[in-house]
Amino acid sequence: MNHPSFSAPAGFRYRIFLFLYACAFGALESLAWRYFRRRAKGDARYGLHLDERKGEGTRFLTDVWLHAVSLGEVTAAEPLIQILLRDGHRVLTTHATPAGRYRAEQSFAAEISSGRMTVRYAPIDRPGYWRKFFATCEPKIGLVVEMEFWPWMIEAAREAGVPLALINSQVPASTWSRARRLNALFGHPVARATTVFAKSDTQVERFRALGALDIRNTGETRFDMEAPEAQIHAGEALRKGLGGRSVLTIASVMEQEEEFYLQALVELLADRDPPFVIWVPRAPERFRALGERLRATGCKIMLRSQDFDRDLNPRSTSKGAQILVGDSLGEMNFYLAPADAVIVAGGFGSRGAHNVIEPMALGKPVVTGPNVGTIEFPALEAKEAGMLTVCNGPQDLPSAVRAAVSQGDSERIKSFHAKHKGASRRIHEAIQPLLSGHR
Repeated sequence: MNHPSFSAPAGFRYRIFLFLYACAFGALESLAWRYFRRRAKGDARYGLHLDERKGEGTRFLTDVWLHAVSLGEVTAAEPLIQILLRDGHRVLTTHATPAGRYRAEQSFAAEISSGRMTVRYAPIDRPGYWRKFFATCEPKIGLVVEMEFWPWMIEAAREAGVPLALINSQVPASTWSRARRLNALFGHPVARATTVFAKSDTQVERFRALGALDIRNTGETRFDMEAPEAQIHAGEALRKGLGGRSVLTIASVMEQEEEFYLQALVELLADRDPPFVIWVPRAPERFRALGERLRATGCKIMLRSQDFDRDLNPRSTSKGAQILVGDSLGEMNFYLAPADAVIVAGGFGSRGAHNVIEPMALGKPVVTGPNVGTIEFPALEAKEAGMLTVCNGPQDLPSAVRAAVSQGDSERIKSFHAKHKGASRRIHEAIQPLLSGHR
């Protein structure tokens, strides 16, 4: 497909950057393959389909290629993927993690079976691998979710004549100064993308400062996600079986933060009316280890994998249990639905807080740590509206949780969520001229 922006070649300084980047990545490529082998020891799926990470795969001519790196990004993109499929487009999604790939395979099993969609791992960022990838699928357009600003992915798309749109895009405050330095030295990869669909006006200004030409504030597609009714009903049934106890869900916990939440639980579980806790690890590799760690502290735990059947019906009573370990993927709404309050993890870690939108969709007050740069939108708006509590340190968690549990402002939180819906539709409408073009 021809597009006016493809006529502008990379500037001299940016070509130097691409050369240096390719040399550095080439020298370090062996570390990437070592990483996959190491991760495969904990999750065997990391050792599968390695040919796809070199751009190889069965030929699949597609209309839309969408890259969503992991589980959260896939979940965020699902409303847009559904619209594209309903429009009759053939869709190919790529991912970096097994969790992301598995989610796409499960959510769109029927479309994959019918040949309307396929799922692969994305190539690592080497020019030759991306060229092979584009030769096997020839997409009309590429959509890249969140912060995947891989220089050779973007450049190879231009070489292949594939308009590339960055969706749900942001440059977090924590990386903004680094992005500006790169731009001052060489230019920034986002300036080579065809279009940037940013999350907020703040992000529009940041992308403009980095040299992007076509930038639009379309919002965040996570607000368009529909919670599965079966999971909601199962979560509500779980709550009824708890005999009136309050419920605290701790969602998407990374191993590095576990100690913070364990310390908070020591205090919360000692309360006169302690909450029932649902603890959901972010990484499948932590499922078993977390259960063992909680048992070692003397906590009485339940496991999703053992104490509930396939349809989320309990196999055993929750009487006497203090913590349910959410050792499953793709069932976050089951874990959120019973909650009076939700701690969204990541805010005490270096990578930043995770998705606060899912619990807000269900009217749940949210607590997180101080590192909210990754969710700057909508975190700042939600905090100002009193629907998100940002703790300065882990020591503040118990009091913040108690206040959130007593908040009882579900309808106002749902209203905040509802007014931000519609990003998927806006993006779909905006890409129509690119989709209707001819090769």
